Amino acid sequence: MNDPFFRRLLRYYGLYTAGFIAFLAVVALLEHEGMPRELIGYLFVFVTILLYAGIGVLSRTSDVAEYYVAGRRIPAMFNGMATAADWMSAATFISLAGGLYMMGFDGLAYIVGWTGGYCLIAFLIGPYLNKFGQYTIPDFLAARYGGTDSGRLVRTLAVIATVLVSFTYVVAQIYGVGLIVSRFTGVDFSIGIFLGLASVLVCSFLGGMRAVTWTQVAQYIVIVIAYMTPVVWLSVKHTGGAIPQFSYSTALAKLSEREQELNRDPAELEVRALFRQRATEYQARADALPRSWEQGLQEAKNEVERLKRNGASLAELKAAARAVAQYPATPEEARIQWLEARDANLARAAPIAPHAKPFPGETEQASDIRRNNFLALVLCLMMGTAALPHILVRFYTSPNVQQARSSVLWTLLFVMLLYASVPALAVLVKIDIYGSLVGTRFSELPDWVAYWANIDKASPLVAITDLNRDGIVQLAEMVMEGDIVLLATPEIAGLPYVISGLIAAGGLAAALSTADGLLLTISNALSHDVYYKSVRPETSSQKRLTISKLLLLVVALIAAYVASLKPGDILSMVGAAFSLASSALFPALVLGVFWARANHAGAVAGMLSGFAVCVYYMVTTYPALGGSSASQWFHIDPISAGVFGVPTGFLAIVVVSLLTRAPDRGSMLMVQAIRQP
Repeated sequence: MNDPFFRRLLRYYGLYTAGFIAFLAVVALLEHEGMPRELIGYLFVFVTILLYAGIGVLSRTSDVAEYYVAGRRIPAMFNGMATAADWMSAATFISLAGGLYMMGFDGLAYIVGWTGGYCLIAFLIGPYLNKFGQYTIPDFLAARYGGTDSGRLVRTLAVIATVLVSFTYVVAQIYGVGLIVSRFTGVDFSIGIFLGLASVLVCSFLGGMRAVTWTQVAQYIVIVIAYMTPVVWLSVKHTGGAIPQFSYSTALAKLSEREQELNRDPAELEVRALFRQRATEYQARADALPRSWEQGLQEAKNEVERLKRNGASLAELKAAARAVAQYPATPEEARIQWLEARDANLARAAPIAPHAKPFPGETEQASDIRRNNFLALVLCLMMGTAALPHILVRFYTSPNVQQARSSVLWTLLFVMLLYASVPALAVLVKIDIYGSLVGTRFSELPDWVAYWANIDKASPLVAITDLNRDGIVQLAEMVMEGDIVLLATPEIAGLPYVISGLIAAGGLAAALSTADGLLLTISNALSHDVYYKSVRPETSSQKRLTISKLLLLVVALIAAYVASLKPGDILSMVGAAFSLASSALFPALVLGVFWARANHAGAVAGMLSGFAVCVYYMVTTYPALGGSSASQWFHIDPISAGVFGVPTGFLAIVVVSLLTRAPDRGSMLMVQAIRQP
């Protein structure tokens, strides 16, 4: 703490924090004086992007050690802040509160799993990577499992796993950037993606890990202020307490009381009955196949002809023609669609599941399935966290093993500062929705409903339909995407618009900080592990950095394009990345440190088999990939595929290592060396 470098950093970031708070105060004053909301949104988004870009420019470097591992001189506290920002992805900032809002108790699996993962890093992997002292995760695995080809095959497999995992994860972050920028500036979603990407590229392109680290420290400060401000505000509003973690029980009791009222409400019961009726109709149509499919297709075509004869409007004709075009192509496709529609209507016909009840289910078996999925997800997230390349590489940046261990503790502290507030935010927003929006007349709906519904008309983020035609909003008539819960919180709660801008800045910081680390991890793996270590070992340092920067640009553009296609919700994409990381890398990393007998052949077998089992399970059980829930093993959801991939990887490494020649003396000595304090 007496290090002059550490004290200088404290002074710089103290001034930065004071400046950001002053900026908030000025914008709040301008809003009070009548500044338009659109301009406030632009201010928050572009000022923060320019700020991060400025830090990137100031931190530019052409030194290899600085570019890859920030010179191995980041103090533990600041490394903890940077790692926490790297961790506070779009999934955490934007989607975690929404996940808890939608899933209740089951959503705690994300908090328990992600936090527990850092404990695994602290005890099993992080300090030993620091002792090894190279640049990338494939570096460690190639050195540990050398074999006859000097670890080239292991390095290649590790690079493939690193790129696939990090790319899946970075697409989710860039999707979050597009969602935030488009929401708060009004630009098109695709344009929003590329605007946010510009800041990412300036940071990582010019200064590598050095620029990314100092930018992430600044971003963590913005994230904390942005998240805690609305939570504290809502806590005071609903419970009278300014510390949401302590007021949580009061808010939960208030929510439980409101849930019981809504479950008894006659209008709610009427709407649920209508959904049950729709589910019955879809079941009847599925039972009557193929005759029902033929009749439905003919009726859709007859409707188009009828509208043409009656001189209907162009909009009506287009809608009827679209209905024909979207009609199931075959009876089998109709069966799948109609049964999915039946299940969706049955879900909306169900009573409100108590938010605080663990593993709710209509039967004991259904409850057991939810419990098993909860535990499986926790395990996958823990092991996935401990195997994420962009997180593990941060432990190369610490000066020594003791600082690496301290970095993990600081990271846990900074992560828990937010994670302890997420459940409270989900409950407080739910109280606002259940108490203020439910029961409102359709003619008096707040402006935020129409705004969020119109952002994506093809797949609305909010949809409210007056199903029983009473002119009043019932909870069962509402559909809201979890990804907008935090972003819409200020409008839902009636807070000043400056808080909306602040949340936009925080969400942008969370997405950009993680995207920075992920893109750098991918480009470094390709330039260092593929180009330098495998293709051109004689390449100069300067050329290595140039190749890394070019690859970073290419990967960023490809990821932006994929994100612009809106491949899925953020939390699901992130969950897939964790299962892939845990299955491909976790067994090899842990046994590489703690079992000296693990060898090259075992590592190859473990990485291939674990990854293959994980991908196979996802493909065969995830509907979006052409799979079916009927193919699930033990009713485990595809997001938790790693629970099968990891044991397969461990078993393959152990069995194959014992059946083949023991590793050479160099590998044995390496294990001893990295495990010595």
